[in-house]
Order: sequence, then structure tokens, then C-alpha cells
Amino acid sequence: MSGTGTVILGIETSCDETAAALVTQDGSIMANVVSSQAELHARYGGVVPEVASRRHLELVSPVVREAIARADASLDDVGLVAVTQGPGLIGALLVGLAAAKAIAWSRRLPLVPVDHLDGHVASLYLQPAPLEPPFLCLLASGGHTMLVDVESHSSRRVLGTTLDDAAGEAFDKGARLLGLGYPGGRELDRLAREGDPAAFDFPVARVPGLDFSFSGLKTALLYATRKLSPDQLERRRADLAASYQRAIVRALVERTREAAAQLGGAPIAVVGGVAANSELREALADAALAPLELTTDNAAMIASAARFVEPVQYPGYLGLDAFASR
Repeated sequence: MSGTGTVILGIETSCDETAAALVTQDGSIMANVVSSQAELHARYGGVVPEVASRRHLELVSPVVREAIARADASLDDVGLVAVTQGPGLIGALLVGLAAAKAIAWSRRLPLVPVDHLDGHVASLYLQPAPLEPPFLCLLASGGHTMLVDVESHSSRRVLGTTLDDAAGEAFDKGARLLGLGYPGGRELDRLAREGDPAAFDFPVARVPGLDFSFSGLKTALLYATRKLSPDQLERRRADLAASYQRAIVRALVERTREAAAQLGGAPIAVVGGVAANSELREALADAALAPLELTTDNAAMIASAARFVEPVQYPGYLGLDAFASR
């Protein structure tokens, strides 16, 4: 490129993916690089915050350089820096925020601190098939599950959320109970394809309003595994996975359909890591589904969200802090 200064550099380090992307003002992805720490954390059966933070420190600069190289660009082409401010693991977030501040400050560029959840919704606004609001969005990930009335690019209203575990967390905990690998959601989805989803009658919690609850379902799986001998558990592991997954998907789909009806038949969109689940994608095939490569944490969605937020001008962002939760 020729140093136009019109490109958005996005940085995402909220959990265990170190990501950087270059996105144009019209939402075209020039490069989207994600370095996953899944193998690093697999030995622990889940993300270890301190380990994640240290790995982000090692990866953030190389990942940014790789994104710029893949886009055949330079920092001269960057006119705006966007970074996840929260929610997420506080140590991990601080690494990305510090890197974004350093890049923006060194080049006197404006910076946009992005809410991670807004980023997931904004993954729907990217080319080649951007979705225009208004719509109902099911945001389901490892840390969050909520129904959002997206009124415009910059205005949204939470209609319901989880009262305990997020759907992605329920998948991961279920996978751990079944002795599956990490990341659990992907492994459980794979095993469920080999099982009978009607083999076990797991509960779908009905709570007031449009909220979700998955803790009872997780407990039901625990009791089901305890009733089986080791040999029985091995033989019925796929059936347990399929039945457990069916209960999670039913809860998500039924509540989403209910919310859409309350909004007068609003179009439905699905984002977040759980949006990669094969059964959920099939059950909501009529919905706008985030592309698979944009369901998990990535920086293109952060850069996309920044297009609809007023940037903080140099050097006012130097005092910004990260936040772990809302």
C-alpha cells in the first residue's frame, strides 16, 4: 500500500488467543491473524490466566507484524488502532491494551477501546456479506451467553443473560466430566455426532424472562456419569455427549425463538465461540451465522466494532485501563 493511513489495526488478547487484524473502513478484512494457546493450556484442562498473560507478552508483537505483512501494508497505512478493553482475563487484556497504546502513541494515532461483546456482534458487519441492524443476536461463548436486541450499529439492549454458567462453559465442563480433551466444546461436538441425542433425558431449565441457566444441566450430567460403571461410561460416552449437547442447543434455540417472537419476528443472528457448534448451526440454519473463522476470539471483529465508536484522540488514551467484567 502507499501509506494512506486509512486502515484500522485491531488487537485482541482477552483470553487465550493473541490476535491482530487489518480492516478497511468499509469492513473488508485485509488480514486476520490468530495465534491460539489451546495446546499450551490443554495440559491443564483449561485456560490458566497467568500462563495466558505471559504467552501474550511473547506473541503480541510477532502477531501484529504478521498481520501487517499478510496485508502487504505498513504502519503508515494505519489510521486508527482498536483494542479489546474488556471483559476478559485482566492480565491478558492489559497486554493487548499496552501494545495498542504503544503503537497509537508512537504514531500519534487515535485509539478505540472496544467492548469484547460488541466485537462479537460486529463480526456480522464485515464484508463480504455484512448484516444491517436491527436484529436479535444470540451471543454464546465460553464466558457469556445473552440475547441482545441490536437496534443499530452503536445501540443494543440486553434482553436476557445466563444466571450461572455460560453455554460455552457448560460445554467445556461437560467435556471434562466425559474425559474429553481441550478445547472441550469442539471435542464434545465431535463425539456427539457418534451418539444418540435421545439416549438420556437431560433437563432444559426454564427460568423467568429470557434468561438462561445451565448449572442444573451440568449437575445432571455429573449424576448420570456417576451411575455408570467405567465400562458402561466408555460405551455410552457418545450418547452422553449427544444428549448433553442436545439439551444445551434446545435451551439456546427455544429461548432465542421466544425472544424473536417478542420482537415481532425479528431476524436472528448468532455469534461467539458456541456459534461454531454444528448442531446449533443446523438448528438455526435460517439465522445469520457468523463465519466459522470469526466465531472464536479474533481481532477483525474488534476492528469492525471500532468503526462505530468515537475514538479517543492522542494522547488521551494513555490512562485507559482494562476491565475484567461488566
